[in-house]
Amino acid sequence: MTSNEKGTLILAAAPIGRPDDASDRFRSALRDADVIAAEDTRRLRRLAADLGVELNAKIVSYYDANERARAQELVGDLLSGRDVFVVTDAGLPGVSDPGYRLVVAAVDQDVPVTVLPGPSAVTTALVISGLPTDRFCFEGFLPRKPGERSSRLESLSTEPRTMVFFEAPHRLAASLGAMAGALGTDRRAAVCRELTKTYEEVRRGPLGELAAWAEEGVRGEITVVVAGAPERPAISDPGELAAEVAAREAAGLPRKQAIADVAKDNHLPKRVVYDAVVAARG
Repeated sequence: MTSNEKGTLILAAAPIGRPDDASDRFRSALRDADVIAAEDTRRLRRLAADLGVELNAKIVSYYDANERARAQELVGDLLSGRDVFVVTDAGLPGVSDPGYRLVVAAVDQDVPVTVLPGPSAVTTALVISGLPTDRFCFEGFLPRKPGERSSRLESLSTEPRTMVFFEAPHRLAASLGAMAGALGTDRRAAVCRELTKTYEEVRRGPLGELAAWAEEGVRGEITVVVAGAPERPAISDPGELAAEVAAREAAGLPRKQAIADVAKDNHLPKRVVYDAVVAARG
């Protein structure tokens, strides 16, 4: 590669459990990279040994605490013509792992960016959960503080899509309990533990039951999948429409916006909801 050419930023999906889930492209790119940025350099060397790959690259650490500063250094490597291979402990860089800031910095410098697709705990848990997969959202880790966690879950209480979360094993029981409180004890969910590994386990059931089960203690890497909120039946009764508008006004919405939102949610003309509000106030 000549000095006036830019290198390529390679985001590589690492196995989430079994080393032999790594693709041939992953092996080749790992072997041929000029620079490897790894979340944990020791785990990188262990993975390379398991794959039978000899590492010839410059290896640097790239984790949450140094992500911002290291990104500038790595962009310098890319601009000087070196290919940079980014790998985290498991799964795809940038998904609740370092990677996003480096991609932004590379794009700003018009550096080529590519992805080596592969294992992902998000999609693996989703398809094994037994919950709807046609629409879903990834919420990462919930806040650690109880108040912030409850607020986040309250904001998701009406989310219709299937939700995927990561969680640490020592916080699982508290998080499931908070989910049961905010989303309902009967809301269907699945706790996926040690995906693709020897002791893989998937527990399916209502959030209330899963929270009680987790109180006994759970080990391993955890991904939680939760069903979206059930579709609420449309309101047609004028009194109920007026009450719904009043509730949204009490929550801080201007009356005009509350009427528009209630009309949209219930597939009604705004005039119908307005008339119901006027009649209730009359």
